[in-house]
Amino acid sequence: MSESQTTKIQVRGLSKVFGSQPKKALELRDQGLKRPEILEKTGQTLGLSNISFDVKEGELLVIMGLSGSGKSTLIRCLNRLIEPTEGDIIIDGENIPKLNEKELLQCRRRHFSMVFQNFALFPHRTVQNNAEYGLEIRGVDKAERTQKARDALKQVGLDGWEDAMPSQLSGGMQQRVGLARALANDSSVLLMDEAFSALDPLIRKDMQQELLELQHRMKKTTIFITHDLDEALNIGDRIILLKDGEIVQIGTPEDILTNPADEYVARFIEGVDMSRILTARHAMRPVRATAREDDGPRTVLRKLSENGLDSIYVTTRERKLLGLVDADAADQAAKDGEQSIKAILHDDFPRVGPDEPLNNLFAMFNEKSRPIAVVDENQRLLGVVVKGAVLAELAESGER
Repeated sequence: MSESQTTKIQVRGLSKVFGSQPKKALELRDQGLKRPEILEKTGQTLGLSNISFDVKEGELLVIMGLSGSGKSTLIRCLNRLIEPTEGDIIIDGENIPKLNEKELLQCRRRHFSMVFQNFALFPHRTVQNNAEYGLEIRGVDKAERTQKARDALKQVGLDGWEDAMPSQLSGGMQQRVGLARALANDSSVLLMDEAFSALDPLIRKDMQQELLELQHRMKKTTIFITHDLDEALNIGDRIILLKDGEIVQIGTPEDILTNPADEYVARFIEGVDMSRILTARHAMRPVRATAREDDGPRTVLRKLSENGLDSIYVTTRERKLLGLVDADAADQAAKDGEQSIKAILHDDFPRVGPDEPLNNLFAMFNEKSRPIAVVDENQRLLGVVVKGAVLAELAESGER
């Protein structure tokens, strides 16, 4: 997620009280009482309390928490399937709690599509007709809705399954139909409420990966509800962690894992394999020295000697990584009177992007213990990772 992304949704001071005396419950809340005490004194349940956050355009925001934390209440307040008790929900300038019924209906059609845990498919309708359903109730003409539904089914990998019935599909395929129906509506925000919870673990992992690929292609603003920490860490650009209807922490997966806001969050993330979360960026070190493509073997030997290296990366002036030169090869080239290092340049070394998880790096260290080059998308050399740095980073994260 980029800092320059525009804000799509602003939530400010959002609260929801279940019961007939919401004002009394909120007064007690403002006096410092928490959900259990308010319930005991008033019989009112404080479902959400003073929730504030932003959702960026194109972001995949995960809202997570244990059962009863308020996550499903929150997502349903966003499109007013549940009426908020107080607060603002502003999307593209419209304050949803202040809309009348007609304006709310138009706002929902324009902005929100929802994918549910239980697929919510019509068993008597084909895959195509299920995917068209949202467009059909909006009155979109047959030709247009047919094409949009087909395009959406293709996006989720169901091209060719249009005439099948839901009973002929696996659970993962049925959930893809639900996702296609939401995409066909072409709304600006996708709401996913425990969308993969009913799937078995392997299919669930596959669907998470497909959602990430879909997100990469479409840049759809998505709010995803889950109780599963691994799922949140796997797919979220940012995570909002709820407890008893209140926000405990907002941050990237890395923020939450490395800087838990309190003891509750620390207990929540206990046992997470940090080598899956920390990346090459965390263990990366500056490159001590590089050679240029027009350097000769004697220049390379001097750089190697000055920096105590037995090999050196060769880059362009723009830091684009071209290859590696070993000390033995440079020494032989100098003895042979060579003026260029191009003939001894090789790419027999590992390289990764900065977001490569640390647990993928161990197998890349060979018997020569060569460092791993870290490059950006343009193959510019950013730094190197040595085995000791990986171990040190993991040890340090375990102490936090």
